[in-house]
Amino acid sequence: MPNIVLFSGSSHHDLSQKVADRLGLELGKVITKKFSNQETCVEIGESVRGEDVYIIQSGCGEINDNLMELLIMINACKIASSSRVTAVIPCFPYARQDKKDKSRAPISAKLVANMLSVAGADHIITMDLHASQIQGFFDIAVDNLYAEPAVLQWIRENIPEWKNCIIVSPDAGGAKRVTSIADRLNVEFALIHKERKKANEVDRMVLVGDVKDRVAILVDDMADTCGTICHAADKLIDAGAIKVYAILTHGIFSGPAISRINNAPFEAVVVTNTIPQEEKMKSCPKIQVIDISMILAEAIRRTHNGESVSYLFSHVPL
Repeated sequence: MPNIVLFSGSSHHDLSQKVADRLGLELGKVITKKFSNQETCVEIGESVRGEDVYIIQSGCGEINDNLMELLIMINACKIASSSRVTAVIPCFPYARQDKKDKSRAPISAKLVANMLSVAGADHIITMDLHASQIQGFFDIAVDNLYAEPAVLQWIRENIPEWKNCIIVSPDAGGAKRVTSIADRLNVEFALIHKERKKANEVDRMVLVGDVKDRVAILVDDMADTCGTICHAADKLIDAGAIKVYAILTHGIFSGPAISRINNAPFEAVVVTNTIPQEEKMKSCPKIQVIDISMILAEAIRRTHNGESVSYLFSHVPL
């Protein structure tokens, strides 16, 4: 693949390396360091003049530092005369602040979109945005990829009784996601209606649907402190589910999340590697990881060659 350069930010080097290996490329030379006053400094170590540049940086870990590093890398490539800069952001930062849900609340996802555009990004590739309307916050092209094909493949390969399963959304917002998966598997779905008193704290839950004597699969786009999915798992077991699995695209797992999962009645909690999970897996044997590097790699290859990316919405590249 001529005229393409792949750079990795410091947030998820392992994923970047897998994408590079899949494309048969070397990762570009880039040095990121911090000055003693914690300012981020980035040096691009090779020529990018006239090149198609892809920068892989996930919104995880030290989110603000990683976001700033991404903006600086985009800008450095842009003013070094690269022909196009694409930011590959597997987990989009600030995606939950996507609407004005109370007075004087910020719409931080729009702010991040503006920052990326101003830094000089020409194109964004991301995965399972918290709300798909975030694509409308950008004036540049956004490809929002889905982990759904990889999730369907995992369900068919790893849950022997998947034909007797029911797909459950832990909140009303994920209804579209679960109905799509349930249709593809030709099984039923259920919803859990939750009411929050404040952020990261669920007040009460109501299950809509029949899960008795079924394998329940909870599907969501992200799990942070895991209060919702652990409550939901208890609710499903109380309602007569035989087993409960959770499948999440972005496993953030902050605060008490790991201890909650260890104490919850899950057979397995399956996440993708949009966020590094090696450390979490050591302290929680229930966590399993689906590799999505091939989806990102194929999206990069198709974008570079000017091909359609929509094939990836329903297929896992071989």
